[in-house]
Amino acid sequence: MIEEMRLRDLGVIAEATLPMGPGFTAITGETGAGKTMVVTGLGLLLGQRADSGAVRAGASQATVDGVWIVPEDGAVAERVREAGGEVEPIGGGRAELYVGRSISSEGRGRASVGGRSAPAGVLADLADDLVVVHGQSDQLRLKSAAAQRDALDRFGGEPVQSARDVYRQAFEHWRGIDRELSRLTDDRDARAREAEELRAQLTEIEQAAPEPGEDTDLATRAERLANAEELRLAAATAHDALSGEADGPDAGALLSDARRALERVHDPVLEELAGQVADLGYRAADIAAALAGYLADLDESGPHELAAVEERRAVLAALIRAHGTLDAAIELLDTGSSRLAELDDDSDRIERLTAERDAAASTLDHAAAALTEVRTEAAGRLGAAVTTELRALAMPDARLEVAVTAGAESASGRDDVAILLAPHPGAEPRAVSRGASGGELSRVMLAIEVVIAGVDPVPTFVFDEVDAGIGGAAAIEVGRRLARLAQSSQVIAVTHLAQVAAFAANHLTVVKANDGSVTASDVRRLEGADREAEMARLLSGMPDSEAALSHARELLGLRTDAE
Repeated sequence: MIEEMRLRDLGVIAEATLPMGPGFTAITGETGAGKTMVVTGLGLLLGQRADSGAVRAGASQATVDGVWIVPEDGAVAERVREAGGEVEPIGGGRAELYVGRSISSEGRGRASVGGRSAPAGVLADLADDLVVVHGQSDQLRLKSAAAQRDALDRFGGEPVQSARDVYRQAFEHWRGIDRELSRLTDDRDARAREAEELRAQLTEIEQAAPEPGEDTDLATRAERLANAEELRLAAATAHDALSGEADGPDAGALLSDARRALERVHDPVLEELAGQVADLGYRAADIAAALAGYLADLDESGPHELAAVEERRAVLAALIRAHGTLDAAIELLDTGSSRLAELDDDSDRIERLTAERDAAASTLDHAAAALTEVRTEAAGRLGAAVTTELRALAMPDARLEVAVTAGAESASGRDDVAILLAPHPGAEPRAVSRGASGGELSRVMLAIEVVIAGVDPVPTFVFDEVDAGIGGAAAIEVGRRLARLAQSSQVIAVTHLAQVAAFAANHLTVVKANDGSVTASDVRRLEGADREAEMARLLSGMPDSEAALSHARELLGLRTDAE
């Protein structure tokens, strides 16, 4: 429920506070005073798109703040907390929710929910649980097939909602299988080519049997083999110098002579040095032996091994060109088998999915038939209930029917829903989009909401000139029905008819003032003589006309009698 709304610099409204509260609130005012700005402000609080053109001329920004009364632990409070905001408990399981919206003249906007900044989308999320807004555009929307189907489903309540949920689940399951099957079928040739190419790649890699790092090891080996003569000369020269196998000084013999010379004398220092020289001799012998083995390995390798290494490197180079790196080729060998098994399984998968799709289609058929059945039953009850309401809305001979026929399949079912109206006896029921005038459409919409509210109550209804195109007795009955709707929901109606405003428990008027340079409006709550004067103005344009005032008092007495 909207407890209060504050507007600043919105349209022609400079600053205004609208006390709402429970029951039926009527908002009236002269043409151009800014009544629709109230609905515009409410729309902003509900996350509708902001328009910088709504900022009052000369102002830098427009702001709208609202206070809602919501369940302390309901879905609204939970969504507010998810957005980082809080609600203020006020007792009895209820809480106050503060929301706000601002629009700058440059087009920038901000929103707040529960005391925290939030995207405007959060306000839009809350809107579905807070309010239903009806205006001239909504009367046109009632002409759409989707809106008529949604109205029927709301009236149908839990049986329709349950059947619709079952159908939607079956539809999504069937659609998922159908999409996968279509993808496999459409891509069959491409997947076959992929399998053939992958199989050839895996065969090539398996035949090559590469090892991690093998390409680096082979490059080192090839460089060594390519420089074999230079390596042999270096190793042989060093070996000869250490081993004494060639003519020339023998490093080993020289070290042996040096050791013996030092051992002939008895000096502790020279004895220690003699030991070190002996170690050098042993190390020289070890190195000479290692060089001998190195030379033997070079002799055994020869040119034939270099050819084998280069041949192996060519095989690995082909893999690297194809896959980027040798590691990537090895990884494909590890992972490609599962992908190939998946591709080779296409025929079996298509067969399995076809069977699954057929089973899902059968389930979907049963779910669609069940949904159609409960919708058809609800359609009969809705038509009868709305027909009764129309008789009370000064359409005594009108008859409303709700037709459920076979339509295109969608996530909402296989039904087309059409609201048909026969405005007088003998007339064939026609779609409201062709057979209802503006005034009749307003009353049909109101009658539908009154009936639906009995089974699916909405916290707040906002009607923007729902009485357009009607007057007299019909307007009085519209007022009665709005008052009746207010017994279970909060009702806010922008109206230009005294017959409607008379039934409101709370009457607000938008007053336009002109100080000679700037035109602005504010909002006042009317009671007593002030309310009678406003009612007289609505009736005759003359707030001080005795005849109009007398009529106004008579109309106000209708609400008292109704209570």
